[in-house]
Amino acid sequence: MTTAAITLFALLLIKHFVCDFVLQTPWQIGQKGIYGARGGLVHSGIHVAGTFVALLAVMPPLSVMVTVLVVEFIVHYHIDWSKEQTVKRLDWRVGARFWNAIGLDQLLHGLTYLAIVIYVTGWAR
Repeated sequence: MTTAAITLFALLLIKHFVCDFVLQTPWQIGQKGIYGARGGLVHSGIHVAGTFVALLAVMPPLSVMVTVLVVEFIVHYHIDWSKEQTVKRLDWRVGARFWNAIGLDQLLHGLTYLAIVIYVTGWAR
């Protein structure tokens, strides 16, 4: 793995912590399970803004950057929405199943960042 790949992955993980835990508001959390609601869209948009900043560290071509940002918005939004639907419909609001849902949500986001790193650093070979 190259220095650029490691740097980008670390920045994306830091961005994820900041956007998902520090900057996320109760309004966003409350609306992520309502398809198309502004709270979930804003939350995904904040993640995309953070990813844009992280991408500046490696400066991929504009077409790569735009592709990553659009795909991340769509994927992030749907991971969060799906988790909220699962928790609500199966009544997993407390206990081990809730934490399993949170864990899967976080794993999927992490794998998304790994895919971003592979895609972005692949252009430099």
